[in-house]
Amino acid sequence: MAQVSTAGVLAQWTEVADAPADRGGALWRLAATGRQVDANVIRLPAGERVETHREPDLDVLLCVLSGSGEVETDGRRQPLEGGSLVWLPRGARRSLTAGSEALVYLTAHRRRPGLAIAGADGQGYEGGEPACMLNRICTACDRPADDPEARFCARCGTRLPS
Repeated sequence: MAQVSTAGVLAQWTEVADAPADRGGALWRLAATGRQVDANVIRLPAGERVETHREPDLDVLLCVLSGSGEVETDGRRQPLEGGSLVWLPRGARRSLTAGSEALVYLTAHRRRPGLAIAGADGQGYEGGEPACMLNRICTACDRPADDPEARFCARCGTRLPS
């Protein structure tokens, strides 16, 4: 599926939905250059869970495309089904659980700025995570997991490397 970097149709749902049934994680992600928003289509396999986490900086809008499951926000559980539209405000504790079939959903949020480490002079320079933390970096969206025991990315739901 081709990704465009200008306004217009980005993908056809049939192309995304035709991904192998056993494939979890990011099925599609917005990769247009110069964008101000991030968006991903995620498949959470049947019975799998995105563990409870907090997103301190970004509100997330989530739209269930297919399947069913449950969202828990700040201790309150709500069912999810195709067509459910969920707002996850920044700072809210949240988790997702797929039901008896895979849960496929679209997330959209403001784009997170790239990471930079400031030097002694206050100027930023590119940094990186030490090699021992590579299992905490999501291969789909490059977000580091806050929890060293996390199995799935809190942003896009992709299984983290082992």
